Amino acid sequence: MQILHDTREKPKRALLISIAAEAQSGNEIEKLSESLGLEIASHEKIRIREKNPKFGMGSGKAEELAKKAAELKTDLMVFDMNLSPSQQRNWEEISGLPVIDRQELIIKIFADRASTREAELQVKLAELVYLLPRLSHKYIDLSRQRGGRYGTKGAGETKLETDRRKLEKRIHQLEKEIENVGKQRRMQRRQRERNNLPVCAIVGYTNAGKSSLLNALTGAEVQTEDKLFVTLDAVTRRLMIAPDTGVLLTDTVGFIRSLPHSLIKAFRSTLEEAAVSDILIHVLDASDPEIDKNCETTMAVLSEIGAADIPVIVFLNKIDRLPVNAVTLDEILNRYPGSIAGSVKNGTGFDELKERILRSGICA
Repeated sequence: MQILHDTREKPKRALLISIAAEAQSGNEIEKLSESLGLEIASHEKIRIREKNPKFGMGSGKAEELAKKAAELKTDLMVFDMNLSPSQQRNWEEISGLPVIDRQELIIKIFADRASTREAELQVKLAELVYLLPRLSHKYIDLSRQRGGRYGTKGAGETKLETDRRKLEKRIHQLEKEIENVGKQRRMQRRQRERNNLPVCAIVGYTNAGKSSLLNALTGAEVQTEDKLFVTLDAVTRRLMIAPDTGVLLTDTVGFIRSLPHSLIKAFRSTLEEAAVSDILIHVLDASDPEIDKNCETTMAVLSEIGAADIPVIVFLNKIDRLPVNAVTLDEILNRYPGSIAGSVKNGTGFDELKERILRSGICA
């Protein structure tokens, strides 16, 4: 009898570590880790009394966490904070495990989601910019092992400099390729302007329902999943808001707290779609207890890309999923005056959204 073996790769087990005073949010690091397909062995939310530059916390606490990772038989450690290159190396030495910080985790998710040439270029650029300052740690042990006379280079230095030059050259090439893609995007934008169609950019925190809103309103078939950062490319479709009046709806990449600057820079040409739009539709997940923080994050990123002064319509999505005995819809509406209560799932609020766009004056 033939025996079938399961050849699927088992998910890697991760120990998550958050510093209570600095954690980005209660469970966001868990959502990020799950989006990358990691199995969460434990989430340690710690408080520290002293900040040691070697680990970002005391050596005793670092040893305790490394021991915990070994006891749980984890494959890696994930930190809900940004680690310096030296801290990352120190943690790997004390634990004997791969260590990734918040920046690298988000970049890895973007790399996993990239499906178009433009997105792949942008993610690769962010990866290399993140890697560049960490190159030296690959050679530091080699340099220490070999002696050298005063005024001569260490054994690993020549290799390090060669790799650094290669990396910098590749970064420069990627920046040129992305700039060329940006020129093509700007040409397409000018063509739309010649057609005299106003643009409404859909923005918001990742997984708030932006792509689902675009699909429901226009019949587009943008991929949607209950995961973070499913959409990395700006997708534009026409929406008729009245029998003789149309606008262009553009879906954009989702935002998140502490989005790595390298990603914002790499995706600037994509994010420009929001910055040059006539009006923004800010989608908020009304069922998310972190709604206020998510709103603040989105507005901060919009400010960074030069879109802070564009008129905004707030669409409170997922009102059908408001938890029982939690904050009421009226309370949320009071916090966001003028917003539209809706649900992509059942179409609630769509007519009001179209009417609001029509009355905004962008179609005149």
